Amino acid sequence: MAEDASPPLIPDQRREKLLKHLRHDGVLSVQQITQLLGVSHMTVRRDIAELERQGLVFTVPGGVRIASQVRTEPSHQAKSRLEQPQKDAMARRAAALVEDGMTLYLDAGTTLLAMVPHLIHHQRLTVVSNDFSTVDRLMTEGPHLEIIHVGGRAEPANRSTVGRLAAATLRQLALDMAFISTSSWDLLRGVTTPSDAKVEVKRAALESARSATLVAASSKFGTFGKYRVAALADFDTIITDRALTEAAAEGVRDCGAELHLAGD
Repeated sequence: MAEDASPPLIPDQRREKLLKHLRHDGVLSVQQITQLLGVSHMTVRRDIAELERQGLVFTVPGGVRIASQVRTEPSHQAKSRLEQPQKDAMARRAAALVEDGMTLYLDAGTTLLAMVPHLIHHQRLTVVSNDFSTVDRLMTEGPHLEIIHVGGRAEPANRSTVGRLAAATLRQLALDMAFISTSSWDLLRGVTTPSDAKVEVKRAALESARSATLVAASSKFGTFGKYRVAALADFDTIITDRALTEAAAEGVRDCGAELHLAGD
């Protein structure tokens, strides 16, 4: 039964009421929303699409949720077992941006690690990374490439380096492209992380690069960490998988970055 049968709410009032319920409950089904607002499924889906385009809500199967906070990140080992087909598709799309003779940065993460097989045919390529697994694979599969590990404080769980020393090395380099990974991103907060030690390294890479590309799974969209890295508008290109909804994709495009849905 609807909470308010009369008078009918205008769209902005209806959407604000939906947001209020979501802030309280976190997630609601479409059926629950139709009962709460006393409107049709079609009206609810239009409202959800508009709120999602604005980056205020995020669809889930059968319903919608509010942005959720990421408090910790999974280890490298745990991430390596997740969403491998999507990672491979995003890695291929990202690698297609690379040209011979470039100096590029690969941020830590299993998605960017998957770029390595697509890079080794290049000539005069310099690859910079803070990821031990990426550097190890490059040395094995692409010994003809110039490989630079940025050093810094080791973070064993993620097999990477973080902090001031890693950032200082990146600031001494002139990068053509920086490929940045993230565990959380959305329209309102941009790229975030629950780890303050990662922020300085990612920002240093962005500052040193002529062009910046975010490579992030759609499953991470609509989540946020405590520490802000950059706005989506700070990236020239954003690569995600094709599971990103059309409403969310429209909102991302409105930020100004060129959006690629890997797998299309």
